[in-house]
Amino acid sequence: MRILVYPHDLALGGSQINAIDLAAGVADRGHEVIIYGIPGPLADYIEEKGLRFLPAHDLKYRPAPSRIAQIAAIARRERLDLIHAYEWPPCLDSYFGAGLALRVPLLCTVLSMQVMPQVPASVPLIMGTADLGAEARKRHRADVWVLEPPIDVERDNPQISGREFRSAHSVEDEEFLIVSVSRLALDLKLDALVRGIDAVDLLASRHRVKLILVGDGPARDALQCRADDVNRRHGRKVVALVGADPDPRRAYAAADLVVAMGSSALRALAIGRPIIVQGEDAFSEPFDENSCELFLRQGFYGLADGAPGPNRLLGQIEPLIDDPARRLELGQFGRAFVSRRFALQRAVDLQLDVYKSVLEASPAARISEAVRAAGLAASMEIANHNPLQKRRNRNLQQIMLSAARSGEWPPPFDAWSAHRRSTA
Repeated sequence: MRILVYPHDLALGGSQINAIDLAAGVADRGHEVIIYGIPGPLADYIEEKGLRFLPAHDLKYRPAPSRIAQIAAIARRERLDLIHAYEWPPCLDSYFGAGLALRVPLLCTVLSMQVMPQVPASVPLIMGTADLGAEARKRHRADVWVLEPPIDVERDNPQISGREFRSAHSVEDEEFLIVSVSRLALDLKLDALVRGIDAVDLLASRHRVKLILVGDGPARDALQCRADDVNRRHGRKVVALVGADPDPRRAYAAADLVVAMGSSALRALAIGRPIIVQGEDAFSEPFDENSCELFLRQGFYGLADGAPGPNRLLGQIEPLIDDPARRLELGQFGRAFVSRRFALQRAVDLQLDVYKSVLEASPAARISEAVRAAGLAASMEIANHNPLQKRRNRNLQQIMLSAARSGEWPPPFDAWSAHRRSTA
């Protein structure tokens, strides 16, 4: 097969790394795989995997006319058998560029936490959780599969040493190190990051504990301000922001506990670390024998009741600080669980079966669904580029960032809800 894989961007992120790892696995099985996308930090990772990379035009509109034309040209020149797009904007670029006119079979993976209506109903779907797969089947006429984010359990393993990471960041042997590897973004991430800082702030008055945030993004300055306040209160560095790391394996390995969501949580488990899964609205839950089935259904993420304060997370961390035997037990359980259910090679087998099914029975597109998809995308783009909406979004972001700097969290309910709606 000749396959074009189109991640939604090449910034550091779980969805993008999943796309590249699976593409490399498919290539190792003898297929010709090309990665197409807007150049970013993961271009080096693509090269490391030995994959061919075609840079996409960097146009902000979704779908992007220049990328639609580019994909059409690539499909003809490379005689593509299949395009595999990740998330709805690449899906629409591919649908209009090669799916409609050229009839190149198209598959879309959606790893965001909702079923996006912009994906045409004739495009076969891979969803990242069982719950989202069930929801997608209610409205989608093409096939829907569930494939959880894959983890390279050979590359991410418990033999990795975290000693160098602890030394580099002045973590003493007796300090309990909590690590979070995450984009420092407003959407999906900010609530968890703030609650993590606040929980460690309370813990630091009675335990030798440190939180290290590995990552970068638009919320970094605000989170740094909050961390600085915590550090001043305790007269020592309790919270440290150390920037993004394209290879955070040593950060995971250094941790006594990882707080995470999505693929970051799975990578920590593969390295044998105990984790607490975070989400939004104060969601947090340790991964253990009782909660594993919950995370298989809903993914390594969740929504709670938005309760103010960090007490839920604090109450889950504190029992683990003084119980190294339980931490070891959880780490071993998590490693075995991920190796059995989320191993990359198993995911490659499943994805190749999906590719075969798509090639055998790709449902025909309809003009009506093409018009509907274009209309939904155009409406979103018009709203996003409306000066009034832009100003409103900026104001909401400022409210969020102001609360994250040093204010009460969560921010006012109406502002938080409006921000969530504006980014849906």
